[in-house]
Amino acid sequence: MATVYLIQDFGYWNLVPAKDFGKIKVLLPPRKQIIFSSAPVVQRLREGLRGITKDDFLLLSGDPAAIGAASAIVAEKLGELNLLKWDKREGVYYPVRINLSNYGEIDE
Repeated sequence: MATVYLIQDFGYWNLVPAKDFGKIKVLLPPRKQIIFSSAPVVQRLREGLRGITKDDFLLLSGDPAAIGAASAIVAEKLGELNLLKWDKREGVYYPVRINLSNYGEIDE
């Protein structure tokens, strides 16, 4: 079964729809932010994402700096991002795979 890596949990969002994509693993606690020193948070993210595979998903929630760091860690490791994108109108998550080595034509 896949894992959904929730970058930061705030404790008040309904994550039940994300469980359709795998077991949820929280990487950072609610109030953790990158402010003065990024090293402790980056280390914690690296440890938490150590086992991520191309079948797993990132759920982008929390401090934007932590989202950027987690995305960079996964991109460095896998060469792509597999995200869950929330559609508030439909009330569901959609998987979005971003291949970072694709240098094809740009859609205008």
